[in-house]
Amino acid sequence: MSALITPTPDQDTQSMLDCLRQTVTTTLERKRRLGQYVVIWQNNTPVVVGEDAPIELQPANQQAQNGR
Repeated sequence: MSALITPTPDQDTQSMLDCLRQTVTTTLERKRRLGQYVVIWQNNTPVVVGEDAPIELQPANQQAQNGR
């Protein structure tokens, strides 16, 4: 059995990754403050998070909990 080796990104790649992470963090925070829903990937499926999420995008069990 071999150990998994995690490659270390070079400086340019790390800078790009840091920029993307900061952009996502800023965007999610802005959407949270505006009260907008977001779509995230969770348990190998897309999930909508937020009070204003469209009913047709919410999972069936979440619709039942919300009384819809």
